[in-house]
Amino acid sequence: MNLRYRRNKLMTRCLINFIAILITGHLLDGIVVNSLIAVLAAAFVLGIVNTFIRPILVILSLPLTIITLGLFTFVINALMLLLTASLIPGFSISSFWTAFFGAIIISILSSIILAVFD
Repeated sequence: MNLRYRRNKLMTRCLINFIAILITGHLLDGIVVNSLIAVLAAAFVLGIVNTFIRPILVILSLPLTIITLGLFTFVINALMLLLTASLIPGFSISSFWTAFFGAIIISILSSIILAVFD
């Protein structure tokens, strides 16, 4: 793959994450977003975290994921969202369960947005 394709794909994912995080912040009371800059930073960091850290956690937790029939993947997604919130000032999540449901909503919204614009 060439560099231009990868850059466009990363920018597309960042934009999709931006929209999904913004909507999720309005839907869940426990997710607080102070500014659009914080949402943009969170979208970028979430994309980076999902690209580099999430695959490692998925591989390491594969036995647990198999035992739970894939449901442990939701826990990994929540942890990635909590990690992102801990790195970005102006973007906070009140609890693990808020992150859990927020990650589910972000995943659903991302899938819908990707299906519409792809």
